[in-house]
Amino acid sequence: MVPEIGGIGLTKTKVNKSVAEINDRIRRGDAVVVTAEEMVEIVRERGEVAAAKEVDIVTTGTFGAMCSSGAWLNFGHADPPIKMQRVWLNDVEAYAGVAAVDAYIGATQLSETHGFEYGGGHVIEDLIRGKKIDVRAIAYGTDCYPRKELETTITKDDINQAVLCNPRNAYQRYVAATNSRDETIYTYMGTLLPNYGNVTYSGSGSLSPLHNDPNYETIGIGTRIFLGGAQGYIFWEGTQHAPTKTMGTIMTIGNLKEMDARYIRGVTIENYGTSLYVGLGIPIPIINERVAKTTGVSDDEIKTDLTDYGAPRRGRPILREVTYSELKSGKVEINGNEVLVSPLSSLKWAREISGVLKKWIEEKRFFLSQPVEGLSTDQVFKPMKQITAVPFVRNLMTREVVTAKPSDSIASAAKIFAKRNFDHLPIVDAKGRLVGIATSWDIAVAVGTGKKKLSEVLTSKVITATEDEPVDAVARKLEKHKISGVPVINARGELRGILTNQDLSKLLGGRGR
Repeated sequence: MVPEIGGIGLTKTKVNKSVAEINDRIRRGDAVVVTAEEMVEIVRERGEVAAAKEVDIVTTGTFGAMCSSGAWLNFGHADPPIKMQRVWLNDVEAYAGVAAVDAYIGATQLSETHGFEYGGGHVIEDLIRGKKIDVRAIAYGTDCYPRKELETTITKDDINQAVLCNPRNAYQRYVAATNSRDETIYTYMGTLLPNYGNVTYSGSGSLSPLHNDPNYETIGIGTRIFLGGAQGYIFWEGTQHAPTKTMGTIMTIGNLKEMDARYIRGVTIENYGTSLYVGLGIPIPIINERVAKTTGVSDDEIKTDLTDYGAPRRGRPILREVTYSELKSGKVEINGNEVLVSPLSSLKWAREISGVLKKWIEEKRFFLSQPVEGLSTDQVFKPMKQITAVPFVRNLMTREVVTAKPSDSIASAAKIFAKRNFDHLPIVDAKGRLVGIATSWDIAVAVGTGKKKLSEVLTSKVITATEDEPVDAVARKLEKHKISGVPVINARGELRGILTNQDLSKLLGGRGR
């Protein structure tokens, strides 16, 4: 057995090359470098052993939204000195709970004046572009740091350090997303249309850096990488690293001052928030045929889960497994229907990054580094520990609901509202399935305009909830649609109850106690 890499024992191989030997070949100018897409064909045609003998390095690339990103900045000391308690860059707050003039600007932090239109990711891009950044800070004042307020303008050349430091980058793969609800929803996976109207996905498939070395034989702490158009490093496993589910991640770091805004872009995700698109590539040294085989993985072999983001739960339903080949084709099948697919990451940019990294190596501008320690291959990602029970719709809803039929008269509905003193009247068919809803306002208008039947005034497109839906998610629906209650239905559309603002107020009262 060879030594353990990342916690797993690996068998002996026929081909063995070291990183030092491959670096020597780079210096001599005779290293064979190919992109991951090119390696797929080489392995397919010649096999992994021949590929390992022929190829020295495989370059990878990805370019997509990496929300868990940000930058450490050091502004230098002011005169008189200030110990920044809170600091804003272009009105985006950065974390200042460290030393006096250090701050961390997170990619998803929103502008306090522009909201979703501008955030930490945009500040980072603007810094890289050399733009002027307005800085505002406040402090409580001390004997050695007497200043309490500061306003200034800086560029990246005015500050001491600007270090891109990303806690979680380059997911090995990520789920594909769709939406079963009757309404459009806005998520970090983009805009998802109602009733499985579209599918979105992220990742570059066969070019994905971590998919090309899933055993982390060559990727680890200290690995030199392409990061934002400059050379960076992996300095730890990423947060939410889940290698047992082929969803490994990495923490990355690099000099922001050397980066290129072509590969670092601040973005707004519609009705969700801001993020940072990061260009990242890892060179994979082909040290044996086992690594050659994994770098030859094709889009047909890389699978992910098509997940229903319409369910507001941690464990979202998985509809089916899909390959990256299917996703890249632009269409997938859901329940017998062909659904359009769109990528959130850029395959064009991923290819460019793998090509640029290949060129750097061929021009002897980039050398490989031997990891000082491997990444875990058996770590399990744990969910958040929660010490209080989460309330669900079934815990709060009113189960005994007065209903009506579409053929019932407006007059009879008016009597129900007058007697019961509520605002929502679910309309059901003969089998108890919800077909609409009428409110006290609908009935008041109907009486005034001479309408006779509920079928003339009911709202057929109804915002609903299910019994196992978290109350917080329903509260969000009420706020979003400016309504005061939702019928609760089962999978067959049968009415099970109703949840109103009045029911939610009972929960808030309980929390207050």
